[in-house]
Amino acid sequence: MKEILDAIQSSDTTSADFAALPLPESYRAVTVHKDEAEMFAGLTTREKDPRKSLHVDNVPLPELGPGEALVAVMASSVNYNSVWTSIFEPVSTFSFLERYGRLSELTKRHDLPYHIIGSDLAGVVLRTGPGVNAWQPGDEVVAHCLSVELESSDGHNDTMLDPEQRIWGFETNFGGLAEIALVKSNQLMPKPDHLSWEEAAAPGLVNSTAYRQLVSRNGAGMKQGDNVLIWGASGGLGSYATQFALAGGANPICVVSSEQKADICRAMGAEAIIDRSAEGYKFWKDERTQDPKEWKRFGKRIREFTGGEDIDIVFEHPGRETFGASVYVTRKGGTITTCASTSGYMHEYDNRYLWMSLKRIIGSHFANYREAWEANRLIAKGKIHPTLSKTYSLEDTGQAAYDVHRNLHQGKVGVLCLAPEEGMGVKNQEMRDKHIDAINRFRNV
Repeated sequence: MKEILDAIQSSDTTSADFAALPLPESYRAVTVHKDEAEMFAGLTTREKDPRKSLHVDNVPLPELGPGEALVAVMASSVNYNSVWTSIFEPVSTFSFLERYGRLSELTKRHDLPYHIIGSDLAGVVLRTGPGVNAWQPGDEVVAHCLSVELESSDGHNDTMLDPEQRIWGFETNFGGLAEIALVKSNQLMPKPDHLSWEEAAAPGLVNSTAYRQLVSRNGAGMKQGDNVLIWGASGGLGSYATQFALAGGANPICVVSSEQKADICRAMGAEAIIDRSAEGYKFWKDERTQDPKEWKRFGKRIREFTGGEDIDIVFEHPGRETFGASVYVTRKGGTITTCASTSGYMHEYDNRYLWMSLKRIIGSHFANYREAWEANRLIAKGKIHPTLSKTYSLEDTGQAAYDVHRNLHQGKVGVLCLAPEEGMGVKNQEMRDKHIDAINRFRNV
């Protein structure tokens, strides 16, 4: 690995030099173990501790197949799917690997007694398999997490509809929280050259998810002037939704849970901010009963920010806790887009406010290659910025996942893999200097 790192850090290493580098037989990776899938049985979700289930192991280098690439991972990041994998909820991810392993002789590689996790990376291509023409060894890349087979016609208008669509590093093995990752070549995108490795690794999953959910016509199709309600507006997903709304001429109404998080939204340029903790919104009277009076109070507060208008688009991801309120406050003919359910999957809402007001609920899951490319292009152009707040070492990934699990973080939490320290990998210092305050916005909180 030292020879690979030296080549990456050298300014005169050619593509041929990278292609000639000997590959190691094994590498370090963050894993969960199949024989520990029941280790948290009987505990509540909150009691389950990723620090106990995540390991840093030496694992064998996987076989490289057609249309694939091996990437030296300089940095990665932690997403909620990393947390779900680590606490084996809602199911053990080994069931995903078993199913994928039955697809073909080549995919059997993924069905292992350990799962290398992680759905983000920034790094350098080391090898490409047969049929890969667009990428060469030595290319600096980031990877989005959509893994597709595209043998069915269903996926050819929108690859997210491929029956064999999976999230890399969650529903496949050989993910990005490692020194080397195995990806399909159509996951690769150019690394923004004004960002460090850890900054470039942070946006991938959440930035692409927010782009599809809010901007793409496969999601809400946001337009100028739209009032957009953004739950968790300073968090991993919401911070990108807030930036997209502002950059696209919409009016974000940012919902946060503390004054510190409200300050982050103000720093991004948002003006309409609701601190739900300070204002005491309780949408549920108890575990089974919602409180429509609180929906109405919430809607009235929103209209104070919008000049009396209701919400055009709700950017939903908390799920059960907020979904009833989201449906209620959306204007007639408006749209609720949902991509997650971090507070619970069983949503409840009053259907009268949906059907009689012709509202739409749209399910949105990650992004297709084009959407991910467009989202990354906006990062590379300095229109949208990473929301990295803190970076951990590979050995401390368990603590990073614990922070995300307990919501102790702001924005995104990064992980250094091969990169020996933060701040490496910047190629365009002039552009970086132009955007440095925005790049460091979440670090300075």
